[in-house]
Amino acid sequence: MSEITIRPVLTKADRKAFVDLPFRLYAHNPNWVPPLKDEVHGLITPGKNPWFEHGEAEFFLAERGGQIVGRISAHIDHLALKQPPEQGMGPGCGNWGMFEAEDAAVAAALIARAEDALRAKGMTRSMGPISLAMWDEPGLLVEGFDHPPVVMMGFNSSAYAPWVEAAGYAGVQDLLTYDLPIDKGLPELSDRIVAMGERSDKIRIRRVDKSRFDEEAALLLSILNDAWSDNWGFVPFTDAEIAYAGKKLKPIVYEDLIRVAEVDGEPVAFMMTIPDLNEKLKDFGGSLFPFNWAKLLWWLRKPQVTTMRVPLMGVVKKLQSTRMASQLALMLVEYIRRDSVSKFGAVRGDFGWVLASNGPMKSVGEAVGGTVNKVYRIYEKTL
Repeated sequence: MSEITIRPVLTKADRKAFVDLPFRLYAHNPNWVPPLKDEVHGLITPGKNPWFEHGEAEFFLAERGGQIVGRISAHIDHLALKQPPEQGMGPGCGNWGMFEAEDAAVAAALIARAEDALRAKGMTRSMGPISLAMWDEPGLLVEGFDHPPVVMMGFNSSAYAPWVEAAGYAGVQDLLTYDLPIDKGLPELSDRIVAMGERSDKIRIRRVDKSRFDEEAALLLSILNDAWSDNWGFVPFTDAEIAYAGKKLKPIVYEDLIRVAEVDGEPVAFMMTIPDLNEKLKDFGGSLFPFNWAKLLWWLRKPQVTTMRVPLMGVVKKLQSTRMASQLALMLVEYIRRDSVSKFGAVRGDFGWVLASNGPMKSVGEAVGGTVNKVYRIYEKTL
């Protein structure tokens, strides 16, 4: 077999090869959803992705016999380096991600090259896959290969976990997604808790106001930064990232699907739900051209979907571990559930990801009738 060469991504052609590789590797896998190539290019390009304002990354391609057979990133998030080590990241923790490999030999060569790049930057721990941030597509899929992922969640070959473990990595954290039926209502106990909250004069559940989109987006992400600040792997959103996320999400934001919970007039919790865009993107082949952009715009006017995804949810830290937090979470779920079914035709929800170490949020997933349908694993190794 030909020798494997690992080389850095330097040219426009290299970037194209980096983005295009999964389209060959998963061409015949019915559960892989082709990402929009322009979105992937934006993710890995400084000046387009504000992550690069506090992070640095190297990208590598594996080549064998004149063919690209693998890819990987090696990157450092300087905000993550400032986090407490007990929260997972912290000083000396570098990351790798964007990982794809044709076989075990390619995987070993790529991971070794990423480790060398992290050592050269003074890193003492290697953690991955994280592509590029915890807010993007973290974790390696290790359970749930029999159905496609929802929008903004990754998919990979079932062969990858053994290859990563063979390189000396051990799992450090699992990320769970929950599948839940939403067309039949909540379980009886949860329904009673919601009804009690509806009788309270202190609690108000409101829709977001899209006419004040920037202000509302900043509010939601400020709650998120507070709510998640003690979570494993947490890295705060910067102002630039808040603006960037808002711009990307605005076309798929619907007032009925994002709710804010207020207690005595103070915003203290929120839940964001989006239609599963993957149901539409799976037939686009990674491109909006020449006519897919028109199909997508038409669909976005009033999408009808099978699945809704809950990518973000948070309750401010001062209320966490209280009965009020659980009640607000269930009320947010129920209010959005009603509109998801009646206005968008959805019959199921996908809730997550949820940290395996986050007991309260796992309890919410179970309380609304959810069952774990995918597990993503983050691995760690001492360099």
